[in-house]
Amino acid sequence: MYSSEEKAVIYAAAVKGMNNRAGLAFLRGEGVLRRLTREEEAATDAAIAALERQGMFLVTCLSKDYPELLRNASDPPLLLYGMGNRELLSRRKFCIVGSRKTPKFAMEAGERIARELAEHFTIVTGLAEGGDSAAIEGALPSGSLISVLPCGLDTCYPAMHASKKETIARKGLILSENPPGKGAAKWSFHYRNRILAGLSEGVLVLSAAKSSGALITANRAVDYGRDVFALPYSIGIEQGEGCNELIRSGAMLVTSAEDILSFYGIETKKKEKPVVEGDEGRILQYLREKGESHVASLAEDLGMRIFEASAALSALEIKGLATKTGGNKYAAL
Repeated sequence: MYSSEEKAVIYAAAVKGMNNRAGLAFLRGEGVLRRLTREEEAATDAAIAALERQGMFLVTCLSKDYPELLRNASDPPLLLYGMGNRELLSRRKFCIVGSRKTPKFAMEAGERIARELAEHFTIVTGLAEGGDSAAIEGALPSGSLISVLPCGLDTCYPAMHASKKETIARKGLILSENPPGKGAAKWSFHYRNRILAGLSEGVLVLSAAKSSGALITANRAVDYGRDVFALPYSIGIEQGEGCNELIRSGAMLVTSAEDILSFYGIETKKKEKPVVEGDEGRILQYLREKGESHVASLAEDLGMRIFEASAALSALEIKGLATKTGGNKYAAL
């Protein structure tokens, strides 16, 4: 199943714990991978068997299906541990991330975008609350989903997402560069984020405060020459400050999956725009100009009664043009 060269990589990465370029240097002699001794090969075979008993497979940097984009990044892992649909590694991939405190309207937009993009790309994300969860909810029904963990595949962070992790492994794919038993540490999220960016043609940031971890993924994407996209936010929304800064720095503003698909030259069936007129049209224009607004303030500014404004807002929600952001406040989508 594994060639002698692949076994040498597995020995360095899984047995010796050198899952980086240092492991490759450890194996090289005169520019070629050295042959394992009989004892080293036995230890490697035992490690492979133990992993396979746990339902895991290994993808080495020499494997045919090791993702080429990741292989060509500046610091790829020598070895990836996987559970699930291995074929997803060979498909086009696009990353969607966001902070754990992603606003409701961005969650809904992210889920919708992920669902539509999953028809053309395998969606790559993490397993956290917020932006990751929006990407998972959108892509998981299609099975076109890869979640990359900051820990071993036999553990889960956050622990409350253990059942979600199992579902992804069954319908999509979970990956990690960490061996079984390895828990999540602060540094491991940074290392994981480079894999998210390295696997993908582009990265969409759904939400990010100024110090959000989602920005680390975006910055890695820039380092690797990947395309960066971001949702725009109204002034004063803390969770969107990082997104707006990305757009100011050259990231592409995105409000729909079509913005991303057209960038990559992928034609989509044009959907009929919902009809918006009367009070609905006035309110939608108001929200687009004003940003988030409480229904009472909106009604007062537009000279409407609250029940009329509420009815129009409900209609806009059904049409996917507005969303409730909490506390009887609304925002345009």
